[in-house]
Amino acid sequence: MSEAELVQLNKDRNCTLYTIQFLTEDSGEYIRFYHRFKDDATYNADLAHIAKFVETIADLGALERFFRPEGKMNDRVCALPIIKSKLRLYCLRLSDSILILGNGGVKNTRTYNEDDELRGYVVNLQRFDKLIKEGVKDGTISILENEIDTDKTFDI
Repeated sequence: MSEAELVQLNKDRNCTLYTIQFLTEDSGEYIRFYHRFKDDATYNADLAHIAKFVETIADLGALERFFRPEGKMNDRVCALPIIKSKLRLYCLRLSDSILILGNGGVKNTRTYNEDDELRGYVVNLQRFDKLIKEGVKDGTISILENEIDTDKTFDI
């Protein structure tokens, strides 16, 4: 178990982007993903596509067509990009107006479940999704039109 908080990356008219930041880390999961691949020539083009998708999502909204479904039927885990790519970025799509960017990595297997690192990122998002649903139910989290209102830390 690790303590984490929700960090707002931007608030746009159409979509507010968040990331998860573990209290033991000095930056959020999406930032860590980006910095891990930004200087890697092998994955630079794939990272550029993902970053462009993130910008488009901030402008247009987290529309379902931008994502590939991942995870289980009862969670909101999805992945970028929908085009062929060696990289996967895992996210929680709460609505067209709220997206939580997670972490990701190189996809060398048929499914994320076959890769320990990727499975770990998806499992963290699944746990986080469950905690958000519980927080909404008990009143410690409010999900507004394009914003998540909470000051709680999460045990993931």
